[in-house]
Order: sequence, then structure tokens, then C-alpha cells
Amino acid sequence: MDLTGARLRDADLTDADLSDANLCRADMPGVDLAGANLRRADLHGAKLPGANLCGAKLFRMDLHDADLSGANLAGARLPPGARLRGVKRSGVDLTGTNLRGANLAGARLRGANVTGANLRGAQLRSMHLRDLTGALVDGP
Repeated sequence: MDLTGARLRDADLTDADLSDANLCRADMPGVDLAGANLRRADLHGAKLPGANLCGAKLFRMDLHDADLSGANLAGARLPPGARLRGVKRSGVDLTGTNLRGANLAGARLRGANVTGANLRGAQLRSMHLRDLTGALVDGP
């Protein structure tokens, strides 16, 4: 499904099957993707401010340079090694999200809530995140 550059403001895509969808540069503020299947979806450069991705399946998807400001990814299912490199903005809710082994290098997540998020083995090089309180991380 090719939705490159689509405008999906406040769309209700709860539990939608968007596997393999091309959502490159899609404009999706306030979209509800709770429980959606986004396996292998391309969201490169997509704008998702205020999006609800609670419980979404985010396996093998590309969120490079996506704007997730104010988005809720609580309980989202990401595989080990997920690529969130270069994700932009602040205020993202990553509560309880499994980001084990994720590539977060260069991600700009100022103000993100990472309480209970699993960041073990994640690549955090050059990541902009001020507070890892409550996150599960490697180290002493």
C-alpha cells in the first residue's frame, strides 16, 4: 500500500493492518494506531505528533527522521535491534516499551517518558535524552 505523503490527520486506524505500507513523509498528527500492525512499514520522515501507537506492532519498520513529538508508544512491540535512529522531537511516551537492542543513535527524545522501558543493549550513542529514570538499562 503506497501512502507516501498522505494526509491522515486524526484518522482512526486502530488495529489496522498496515504491514509493508509506504507511509514515507505522511502527515499523521493525532492518528490513532493503537494495536495496528506496522510490520515492515516505511515511516521515514513521517509526521506523527500526538499519535497513539499503544500496543502497535512495530517490527522491522523504519522510523528514521520521524516526528513523534507527544506520541504515545506505551506498550508498543518493537523487536530487538529496532531502528529509531534519528527520531525527532520531545515528549514521547515510551512507558513500558521494549527497546532492547534498538538503534537509538542520534534520536532526539528530550522530555521522553521512559519509565519501565527496556533499553538493555540499546545503542544510545549521541542520543538526546535527559532522564533515564525508571528505564531498564545495562550497566553497574
